[in-house]
Amino acid sequence: MGFDPWDAAFVADPYPAYRELREQGRAVWCEATGQWLVPHYADVSALLRDRRLGRTYLHRFSHEEFGREAPPPEHEPFHVLNGNGLLDLEDPAHARVRRLVAKAFTPRTVERLVPAVQRLAGELVGRLRADGGGDLLSVVAEPLPVAVIAELLGVPEADRGLLRPWSADICGMFELRPDEETARRAVRASVEFSAYLRGLIAERRTRPGEDLISGLIAAHDEDGRLSEQEMISTCVLLLNAGHEATVNTTVNGWWALFRNPAELAALRASRDPEKLSTAVDELMRYDTPLQMFERWVLDDVRIGDTVIPRGAEIALLFGSANRDPARFAEPDALDLVRADNPHLTFGAGIHYCLGAPLARRELEASFGALLADGVPPLRLVEEPQWQDGYVIRGLKQLLVEF
Repeated sequence: MGFDPWDAAFVADPYPAYRELREQGRAVWCEATGQWLVPHYADVSALLRDRRLGRTYLHRFSHEEFGREAPPPEHEPFHVLNGNGLLDLEDPAHARVRRLVAKAFTPRTVERLVPAVQRLAGELVGRLRADGGGDLLSVVAEPLPVAVIAELLGVPEADRGLLRPWSADICGMFELRPDEETARRAVRASVEFSAYLRGLIAERRTRPGEDLISGLIAAHDEDGRLSEQEMISTCVLLLNAGHEATVNTTVNGWWALFRNPAELAALRASRDPEKLSTAVDELMRYDTPLQMFERWVLDDVRIGDTVIPRGAEIALLFGSANRDPARFAEPDALDLVRADNPHLTFGAGIHYCLGAPLARRELEASFGALLADGVPPLRLVEEPQWQDGYVIRGLKQLLVEF
């Protein structure tokens, strides 16, 4: 089986196909996706830092100059929202926005949230225990990051149910070749979420609080302040990126633990927080929640013997890089005490995930609450099914019992 992101069998287990790709070369043309696939760790790591590639090309070229068609006008609300977030900005705009966001989203902000994260994780696990089990995804994995981001942004509890559907609809556009119905849902969610945040920002301008939105409003430097659109896009990115990665690492991680009972037993027996942190990193490496990160070639770039011209698109295969035997010993083995583990799950370079410290705290709280003293062991009820999407890798549900 080759690289086929629309094939259910490939989505369920892409790792054999990644092995084939790594054997084929350092850059492999994929006719089906119209991209150069980059499967090796060293190349993915280097290209994430290479300024000849960009998440966008519009800071240097028009669509016509770059040989690409402009997106349909009816998709504009999605592209305005997405294009003003850190993930899709390039320097100098990226450096300015990241510097301002970092003033508000500080390590102290993350540490201030830790007690709330641990309390929420305990409450959610308590609900799962009260029912004797259930769907780990919908009862624990999904509600935790949504509640944490809502707490961070200062979203009132009554409105928090709006966030997850908006996030899911917007993230549908990050899959390969999304259909028109997916685009319509993403546009509608972009309009509704933006309007909601615009109202919240207006409220915080008159009544600032301890939340991140108030911090973003206050952040400024010699280059000025964040625009309202940049604030909106930052808030949406924090929800989408933080939510999807944390949810899928949780359920993918538990599915991996159930298939590796000796590792699970050793983790349960350990009471060392540092070992839990190491285990979380290994679970992120072993089954990466974001399998592919796409970049545009802004200037010709050579990968091995292949020169990839300006205007081409490169797919950096995080899932393959994190299983590359040239970087990781026994990469297909789950090793929860793996010490040398510079996985690329959070990216690298200027687009390294700003929310990585918060995501780690959430994951440690979630796994820690389920592995705590006095909590009966979890048992898998039935083998799970994978979601249809390939780029964002996750399960449809994970049914468990105590």
